[in-house]
Amino acid sequence: MPIPQNKTELLEDIRLSYKKLDKDIARVPEQLTTHQNMPGHAKDTLMSPYQLVAYLVGWAELVIDWNTKMETNQTVTFPTDHYKWNELGALAQKFYGDYPDYDFPNIRILLNDKVNHILKIIESKSNDELYNTYWYKEYTAGRMIQLNTSSPYKNARKRIRKLNYE
Repeated sequence: MPIPQNKTELLEDIRLSYKKLDKDIARVPEQLTTHQNMPGHAKDTLMSPYQLVAYLVGWAELVIDWNTKMETNQTVTFPTDHYKWNELGALAQKFYGDYPDYDFPNIRILLNDKVNHILKIIESKSNDELYNTYWYKEYTAGRMIQLNTSSPYKNARKRIRKLNYE
């Protein structure tokens, strides 16, 4: 699917890419969820399927936080107060370890909850708010949401599918 250009396309892109990803994640055998067998998001690192899901939860939480701050006229530091854009590998490593109290089934539920929260945010906004309101430099709210939801879902799906779980 091309880059979404409006609210309807954004909702469809997120729903479709997440549905496909979730189906592939469901194929990961429970005993292999913590095996670090995929290239990580930082150079020369490996990650597990669990860590990949944690990474997606971390980004979802950032999107939700950005939206909350924008709506309440707070200052937003992108990507976050403690990391710059050139430190995304380190941010990924942080996300991998952010959910120690969640097993694989529960971190999948957490991701699903975060995706649904983001969908509700999008549904609550007008097309104008999504595609004529800038969140970061030349990036509209809709584009920033897409770059941090459906785009990483597609990338994550490619990573999971390379593991050939049936």
